[in-house]
Order: sequence, then C-alpha cells, then structure tokens
Amino acid sequence: MSEYDISDVTAGLSRRDWDDTHGGTIRFALVGVGWWTQEHVLPALSQLDVCRGTVLVSGSPEKRARVADKWDCIERAVSYSEFHDGVAADQYDAVYVCTPNATHREHVEAAAAHGKAVMCEKPMEATPERAAAMVDACAAADVPFVVGYRMQTDPVVRSLRSAIADGFVGEPVHVQGHMSQRIGDIFPDGNWRLNPELAGPGASVTDLGVYPLNTTRFLLDVEPVSVRATASSDGELFDAVPDERAAFEVTFDDGTVAHCAASQNAAFTAGLEIVGTEGAVRLAPGFFDGETQQLTLVRDQERRTLSYDPVDQMTEEFAYVAHHLLAEAEMDPTGAHGLVDVATIDAVYEAAETDERVDVSW
Repeated sequence: MSEYDISDVTAGLSRRDWDDTHGGTIRFALVGVGWWTQEHVLPALSQLDVCRGTVLVSGSPEKRARVADKWDCIERAVSYSEFHDGVAADQYDAVYVCTPNATHREHVEAAAAHGKAVMCEKPMEATPERAAAMVDACAAADVPFVVGYRMQTDPVVRSLRSAIADGFVGEPVHVQGHMSQRIGDIFPDGNWRLNPELAGPGASVTDLGVYPLNTTRFLLDVEPVSVRATASSDGELFDAVPDERAAFEVTFDDGTVAHCAASQNAAFTAGLEIVGTEGAVRLAPGFFDGETQQLTLVRDQERRTLSYDPVDQMTEEFAYVAHHLLAEAEMDPTGAHGLVDVATIDAVYEAAETDERVDVSW
C-alpha cells in the first residue's frame, strides 16, 4: 500500500467495534478482594448497568464485611470454601477471579463446576500444565472462559489492530516493548508477586512482561515460536525470584521479532512500538491505566502524535464481557489464548536460566 491517510486510523479511536446494545445485567461473583478488586474493579462496575458485582469471595471475614458494607450492590459475602461448595451460586451469573496466580485454577474449576462463565486475571496460572487444566475444565463444563487482558478491549488498541491488519505498517518487522515499576513503593509491606509459591516462576516477566508479549500477539495476530532471555536479581526484596529485571526476545510465527524488557524495581514507565516496512505505531505509556496516553503514527514520511485520555480499561473490559454473555456470543481472549502466554513465560525463564534459545510449546 503506497499511500495511507493517517486520518483513517485516528477517526475511530474512541469507538467500540462490538455490539453494546443488549439489555439485561450480568451479575458477577468477585473472587479475591485485594487492592485491584477494591480500587479498580468495584469502581468500574459501579459505572455500568450491564453488569454488577453481587457476591464477594474472600478468605478474610474482616475484609468481606468491610468491603460489602462499602458497596450497596453486594448481596452476599462468602469464604473460598463456601464459594467452592456452591453457596450463593444463585446470586451470580459469572465469576471474576483475581487472586494470586497459583490459586487461579481451583477457583476457575469451581466456577466451571457451578456452570458459570469465567473471567480470570492474567497470567492465567503459574504453570502451563495448570493453565491447560483450567481450559479443559471450562471446555468440559461448556462455559465461556476469557482472560482479563485489558489492552484487548481498549478501543485504541482495537483500532490499531484493524489498521495494522489493513496494512498501515506494511509487513511487521520488529517490536520494542517495556514495562516497569517499583513494587517496593507500591507494596512496602511485601506482596505475593515476590513469592514463587503464589506468583509462579518469577515476578517481572510474569506480572509485567506479559503486557508487551500479549499486546504484540493481539495487534499482529501472531504466535510465539521461540525465545531468548536474560534476568537477574540483586535487591533484597528479590531474593526469592530470578527477575528483578529481565529482557527477552520473542520470535513469532510470521518472522517478526519482539524485544521486551520488564522490571519490578525501575522507574514507572511503559511503551510499545511496532515497526513495519511501510510505517510504525507507538503507544506510551500504553499499559498503565488512568494516565494520559500518547499514540504516535508514522507513515509515508508523516509523523503524527496524539495525546488522549484513555477509557477506564476495567469498565471497558467488563462491558465487553457482559454484552457478549448477554448475546451468547463468542469472545476473546479465550483461555486457550492465555495458555500460550503462560507457556511463553515459562520458556522465557528457562531461556534466562540456560542462556539458550528455547522453543515455545503448549
């Protein structure tokens, strides 16, 4: 494509490209009532009519009572064991799982056993084997299973995906992606993300590196083939994990190569750039919700940078899932899609440990 009007890309950046006209309300059980559920999920649900949180699930009686008292929408608060036993199952239609990674499987399998649609936070689980078991459980129960990749329901990202598919960048060549934060500043008293028994094999790639990995997969519609990686940990908070900082290279099935970096002990920043034979796109900071975003588009010797206020990504994600459930329509990203990321992350840690290129398999 020799000419491409950048205005063709920018025209639809704020529009949903899926049907949001369905009536009704999807009731969610919120499994895990940590800071993300309290500070992001419940406020997001309060902005929507198409879905609401009706049941809280937590292992802490004090937390259950305190959060339920704060939100009028909550009809019932139960323990994990009560949830697994089916208590209050008639008071919700779908389940949102937001607990430490290595506990996702038990809650997803319980939801599937109760015949409930499942929306599980990323990464799906701590190992590919456990993630695959979740996919199998939901398939056996014939319930929808989606993974909470917020970027995939962001209207700007979805518009970019369409533009790239239409040839805006030409043939994709390489990707640069990064994400970092200081986890010690966010959680000064410690956090489960630094505990391998709860988080999985690491901290930075598992929690942050998955963003450039999955967003690249979504934007380019590609799958990982092999990885190389390096990782190190020196800080006292990172004694139990190998990746206070990490850099990894992913080769995809179309030949595109992505270079990604992630750190839980670096400046709060992020970005993603995709360069092709004809043009380029860049998001900054991209992966962090709630900040003013910049989108840079390059094509035919023209460069345009737009600043915009992003949507609330959790509001958009829940709206997407609820409308699709009401329509009984297929939706992405599926559990099978999320399994690929878990397998890729597993390969990244193996590559960092062995200093060898590792094939990705799932």
